[in-house]
Amino acid sequence: MSTLPPSDSAGGSPQPYSQTTAAPQIVVQQQASALGRYGKFVLILLGMSVMTIFGLTSAYQSYFSPPGGPQEKYHSLSKTAQEKIAIVEVVGTIMEGNGFVKEQLDRIREDADVVAIVLRVDSPGGTVTGSDYLYHHIRELCEDRDLPMVVSMGSICASGGYYLAMAVGDEEDAIFAEPTTWTGSIGVVIPHYDFSGLLEGWDIKDDSIASHKYKLMGSPTRSLNEEERAEERKLFQELVNLSFEGFKDIVRSGRPKFRADDAALDAIATGQIFTAKQARNKGLVDKIGFIEDAVERAVELAGRDIEAVRCVNYDEPTPSLASLLSVKSSQPSLLGADLRSFLDMTAPRAYYLCTWLPSVLSNSRP
Repeated sequence: MSTLPPSDSAGGSPQPYSQTTAAPQIVVQQQASALGRYGKFVLILLGMSVMTIFGLTSAYQSYFSPPGGPQEKYHSLSKTAQEKIAIVEVVGTIMEGNGFVKEQLDRIREDADVVAIVLRVDSPGGTVTGSDYLYHHIRELCEDRDLPMVVSMGSICASGGYYLAMAVGDEEDAIFAEPTTWTGSIGVVIPHYDFSGLLEGWDIKDDSIASHKYKLMGSPTRSLNEEERAEERKLFQELVNLSFEGFKDIVRSGRPKFRADDAALDAIATGQIFTAKQARNKGLVDKIGFIEDAVERAVELAGRDIEAVRCVNYDEPTPSLASLLSVKSSQPSLLGADLRSFLDMTAPRAYYLCTWLPSVLSNSRP
């Protein structure tokens, strides 16, 4: 059987037959990348950017304070350094030890970037218990974290304020007083007021019932004869003397000069206030300088370069509306006054305090 070659469509002569024909070809078009021809490079750059962001977040996470606690803010030195000198501020009368000062200490304890502390004291002192509580926690923090500490005194650093300054221990050149600082007032006082004569004029008598006569020690409304008053004063004097000896022991721990010289210590532990120059001459402080000088000394004690650390301090968090309402509603009142404050004023307490009217100042920052 013969096969005829095909003819063209116009009816012309047949076309020559070709023994070899081209094989069919299949062309598959590659789908374009969503990121274009440079997609791989974009993904690599994106990965590098993510790693950089995580690195920066880790390096500067200490700039962000947890909510509800002391809010860290920049004070001085390098703005970009990670390691910190932390300023702990003690301002006002010390009544309770678990206030804002303790919160600052707790914040520092959790911050591994803090390498030294500057204790800034602007306080006339406070209760024996509150002062000793803060002293204990300052010493404990410095020992547990191996942190050097420097003290910077403000306008007044007296009595319980000076008690806190003794937390420097044996650190040399670690207590700075400003040129106008008043300090000292090493002593103890138990305030007592006798209103019995005033009440007699209004024909009012104290008819309190107690388990023992000593239970009413220090009552400002009891009328006592000379023998009873002398007996009560003797008991209170014993309490003052014991607290005073404790104060002097704390001074010895922070001022090596007085450890083997009781006469020198007794000469300055009279409750007297001293100027900065007097205090330096008597060995109560090491240097006269401002907080910037104390910060530089803290950097030196920490073994850091001044350009490689950041100095920070702390603000109290803004109270929420709920907390304000709860505090307001939880306080009992007596004739429109805060009952807790009223009772606080009438309770006999021993104070490391430079004032004659301590209980009125119970609403204090520390």
